[in-house]
Amino acid sequence: MSSRERILGRVRRALADVTPDERPYEEAVPRDYLREHGARTPEETVELLAANLADYRAIVHRSDAEELPYLVMRLLNERGSQEVLVPPGLPPEWMSAADPVRIHDRAVSTPRRLDQVDSVVTGCAVAIAETGTLVLDGSPDQGRRRISLIPDHHICVVRVPDQVVSSVPQALERLDPARPLTWISGPSATSDIELDRVEGVHGPRTLEVILLS
Repeated sequence: MSSRERILGRVRRALADVTPDERPYEEAVPRDYLREHGARTPEETVELLAANLADYRAIVHRSDAEELPYLVMRLLNERGSQEVLVPPGLPPEWMSAADPVRIHDRAVSTPRRLDQVDSVVTGCAVAIAETGTLVLDGSPDQGRRRISLIPDHHICVVRVPDQVVSSVPQALERLDPARPLTWISGPSATSDIELDRVEGVHGPRTLEVILLS
C-alpha cells in the first residue's frame, strides 16, 4: 500500500459516519454571525478606518479632489522619489502636479526593474474599517498585484465614504473572488523568533493612505 492510499484510507474512515448533505453550499453553511460590530454612521466608519490604519503603522492623510495632486506631489518629494510606478487606469489628475519619471505597469517589467522604482501610486477596491485593511483587486487604477508588493513605498488612495465598509463580510459582498485580491493591513512586517520586527520583507516598507473625500 502506497502512502497516498494509506492517507486516503484514513480520510474515508474519518468520513464514514458523515451524513451526505445535498444542500447548496450557501445554505449548508450557517451565516448567522454578526455582519458588523456596532452601528456607525459613514463618518464614524471612516474615522475607525483611519484609526486602525494608523494602528498598523500606515501613514494616513486626508484630502479633497482639488488638493489631491499637490498632496501626492508633496509625498513623493518628501520621499525623494525619482521614478513612480503608475497603473494604466490611474486617474491622470492624481499625478498632474508631480514630476517624477512615470514607469508604467507592463507585463515585461522584471521584479528587479520594479525593485528599482521608488514609489507606486494606486487606488483600491474597498477598505475595511474594523480591520484597517485595504483590498486591491487588479482593476485598472490598481494594476497588477506585484506592483503593490515590490516597490518600497506605496501611496494608496481610498475614496471615502464610498469605498469604505465596516466589516469583512460587507467587503466580501463587493469583491469578485475570481479576481487577484491583495489584502493589505499596514506596511509589510514580520518578526523572527526573538520578536524583532522587520518591515519591508513581503511588500512596501512604507504605506501612505490618502482618504479622498
